Amino acid sequence: MSYFALVPAAGSGSRMGRGLPKQYLPLAGRPLIFHALATLAAVAAIEKVFVVLAPDDAEWQRHDWSGLGEKVAVLRCGGDTRAASVTQGLRAVMGDVAAEDWVLVHDAARACLAVAHVEALIREAGADPVGGILAVPVADTLKQAGEAVDGMNRIAATVPREGLWQAQTPQMFRHGMLLDALEFAPVVTDEASAIEALGLKPRLVPADATNFKVTYPLDLHLAELILASRSQR
Repeated sequence: MSYFALVPAAGSGSRMGRGLPKQYLPLAGRPLIFHALATLAAVAAIEKVFVVLAPDDAEWQRHDWSGLGEKVAVLRCGGDTRAASVTQGLRAVMGDVAAEDWVLVHDAARACLAVAHVEALIREAGADPVGGILAVPVADTLKQAGEAVDGMNRIAATVPREGLWQAQTPQMFRHGMLLDALEFAPVVTDEASAIEALGLKPRLVPADATNFKVTYPLDLHLAELILASRSQR
């Protein structure tokens, strides 16, 4: 039984409001995706890190990835959605990854992932019959928006936060189980949702807020501060 990582990176990142796909935006002197790949490659238990790109991605070769070492392999089979990219990536590695091997799927935009986060997931979910995900309990009060009135959003209800967790990545499941799940439930926003569609209950492994997803322009500044603080320790 082995561990592999898979990073879907075929999206455009339209919410960033930039012309460059989000995964290639500069962060601390490197493309944003470099930081997540470097962390995954630094985890001793992970044998290979597969990056799923769009077939016509011309940006990847414009950057120097030599600092990542030999663990990283590119798959040019990305789809129109995250789920499609993961599914096609899983199919592409079937010759190298066994059905019982673990696959850790990680967002390219979670640049502040730390080795300790990944090791905790492997340690706590590696013996689980289903697998698990990194997540954090919801701390903020949640409001549900109602129908907009005069163009203004208004609160319709307060949603109880007890028992609610915010899903992060990596999300770790066995290759065969995850591929079956995504083929059964292809319209999902994360891998755990597909596993849940099979009637299974993935494990929640506590992480922390530094493992956030860069989504908006201001997030790049926050990610840079986190990475800089780590480098100074």
